[in-house]
Amino acid sequence: PEPPEGGWGWVVMLAAMWCNGAVFGIQNSCGVLFVSMLQLFGGGEDKQLAFKTAWVSSLSMGMVFFCSPIVSIFTDLFGCRKVAVTGAAVGLVGLLSSSFVSTIEPLYFTYGILFACGCSFAYQPSLVILGHYFKKRLGLVNGIVTAGSSLFTVSLPFLLRVLIDSVGLYNTLRVLCILMFILFLAGFTYKPLVSSAKDKEGGKKGKFRFPPEKKICSFSVFKVLSYRIWAFGIPAALFGYFVPYVHLMKHVKDRFDDSVPEEVLLLCLGITSGVGRLVFGRVADYISGAKKVYLQVASFFFIGLMSMMIPLCHVFGGLIAVCLLMGLFDGCFICIMAPIAFELVGAQDVSQAIGFLLGLMSVPMTVGPPIAGLLRDKLGTYDVAFYLAGVPPLIGGAVLCSIPWVHERQKLKERAKPVDGETTEKMLENESTLVLDTTKKPDEDVEYVL
Repeated sequence: PEPPEGGWGWVVMLAAMWCNGAVFGIQNSCGVLFVSMLQLFGGGEDKQLAFKTAWVSSLSMGMVFFCSPIVSIFTDLFGCRKVAVTGAAVGLVGLLSSSFVSTIEPLYFTYGILFACGCSFAYQPSLVILGHYFKKRLGLVNGIVTAGSSLFTVSLPFLLRVLIDSVGLYNTLRVLCILMFILFLAGFTYKPLVSSAKDKEGGKKGKFRFPPEKKICSFSVFKVLSYRIWAFGIPAALFGYFVPYVHLMKHVKDRFDDSVPEEVLLLCLGITSGVGRLVFGRVADYISGAKKVYLQVASFFFIGLMSMMIPLCHVFGGLIAVCLLMGLFDGCFICIMAPIAFELVGAQDVSQAIGFLLGLMSVPMTVGPPIAGLLRDKLGTYDVAFYLAGVPPLIGGAVLCSIPWVHERQKLKERAKPVDGETTEKMLENESTLVLDTTKKPDEDVEYVL
């Protein structure tokens, strides 16, 4: 059926917006939780405490993306509503159990894996279901939904700081469970509109039929060279991407003590990230084809440069300016991922293409923050960690520069193929007519003799 372009779809949009905000609002506010974990579990003289603690947040963000290919398969098999509700329930259990641990190690499983996997299973169906209800307004709706993470990233750090100071880390995690419970309820709004005759037939017989293996998980997107470059260039750029979100709060505390409100930096990141998604999303509409990749190249260049600028800022106002620019280009990088995937692989394979890309992104986003924490433990400062965090975005951006040229060459080859086929067809037709003409002459001669 045609998408209704509204109606119950507006309720679905609000539920998806809450999902985007709750999942990434908590993930992006991990810097506040990181500082609290260091204070809570740092009683002993552990020289690798920052390294160990950073694994909690980096595992959590990494698992959200790592599960994406699996979630896309489950969504195709069981539908958006079941997957989203189950995911939110698992995330709720993981977050609640994290509030009862006494050491840092159990958090690797409860917060880093269980909570994050639940978030991943709740998040991806919220994007898929929007296409059931909107087509003409899908761009507007996607912009509103993704702005949810910016709204939560702006407000949640201040709320977390107040809660941690008043009731402690454990009770703060229990308060955050309220967000996950609302997310659990929101999943029930994902009423599917698309149903096939095969599903009804399978329901009557009481049998569950899996679709063909090729339809469940298709690796055909990796046959496209421009997609391969994109899918490996972006993860290469992201080794330092998540480092500021995890370690910036601690860096500010080390350099300025308690004299400045470090949560303001996350506020700046959140506000300009939302602005960047709206502005650059609109700009991308005016850039044709795979040339949209140049926007991501520019965003990686500025993100890398701003990461290197963090240690050079000895005034808090300088850090605010850096975070404003970093958030702006972070929004640019995120908002044009789907349009670029559409340009490179087409509409049929875009879901699988995004799923595989998010899965590959999980590795560098998981590894980067612990390495930065290890450097902090060894050197006593975050300066080298931030300098190094700025290098991968510059390298990844340079790799992505070749994609428009490669993609244009692929399109030229594809255009040439049908032309060659037509000429061979014409040649075969000409040959057949020649054969018919030669066979006609003996017939005529025979008729003449007779």
